[in-house]
Amino acid sequence: MLNTLHDTLQRSGHRPRILIVDDQPINIRALNEVFKEDCDILMATKGEQALEQARSQQPDIILLDIVMPGMDGHEVCRQLKADPSTENIPVIFVTSQNDDNDEAFGFEIGAVDFISKPINPVIVRARVRTQLALKLQYDFARNMALLDGLTGIANRRRFDEDLIADWRLCLREERPMTMLLIDVDYFKRYNDHYGHQAGDECLRMVAKGLQGILRRPSDLLSRYGGEEFACLLPFTDLVGGEGRAEAMLKAVQDLKIPHALSDASDYVSISIGVACVIPCNDQQPKSLIKQADEALYQSKAEGRARFSSYAGIDQSHPSHPTGSVEASQEKAH
Repeated sequence: MLNTLHDTLQRSGHRPRILIVDDQPINIRALNEVFKEDCDILMATKGEQALEQARSQQPDIILLDIVMPGMDGHEVCRQLKADPSTENIPVIFVTSQNDDNDEAFGFEIGAVDFISKPINPVIVRARVRTQLALKLQYDFARNMALLDGLTGIANRRRFDEDLIADWRLCLREERPMTMLLIDVDYFKRYNDHYGHQAGDECLRMVAKGLQGILRRPSDLLSRYGGEEFACLLPFTDLVGGEGRAEAMLKAVQDLKIPHALSDASDYVSISIGVACVIPCNDQQPKSLIKQADEALYQSKAEGRARFSSYAGIDQSHPSHPTGSVEASQEKAH
């Protein structure tokens, strides 16, 4: 066991975020004093505020008071564990309650530990250190399981998980969600002509180029299958999605990977389908995949090396149905 929380964090190379939830500011200040040197501290004084912080900031651990006005700690914990975006965040109850039945109930609804008030800094640090170490190990193992072995980006399993989580988040917030489905043009010809090792390197370079276009932690690029990639852009409208698609077309073109057998370009190029929707209860996430796939089919039918947008997304938005790097460059001139 490491002697200090600082040692644990030095080993991980990660500065964790702790969300402290208590309706009494004096209790928040006391816990802040314990952890401020080694951790980024988030604070909430109400249950609803705690849920919002957990969803948007994704803390590594939550120190949660039980007795609070309005939504109490038990209900906060239940909602955290019911939400796919927060269910894996460890919750430690910090409470003046010390009845065995209270502890048993807390463990039943998903808490990982209890700390009694008034707090003892040594005990608090030791228990939080233990849970942080376990969380870091879990995150490392989970991230490895959700990475594509060839390209190093997210794999199809990660895409499937994030699609559902992002869909639920955008449904709750009534915000748009965009998906890009991306295909490397004439990749079978590339593999046959240059060999599979060159094909693997091509996919790695394309993945790196596409990843470089994303700017927000919430945006996800994944290897969808074979030479196909998928990109999820929560809280992004159609115009924003088309902007990302156009930037991705240029990023791959700028790699200048020769492709002697392509009918679309002298270099490796991509085709993209863009779809956007504001989720509602009578839709399923797979409808977004279907729309992006239809838009990708349109890009291929029109000559590839371009993006197309699903026509039925938003009739009030006069979106151009297709775009390409060449077309945008012509507009610029």
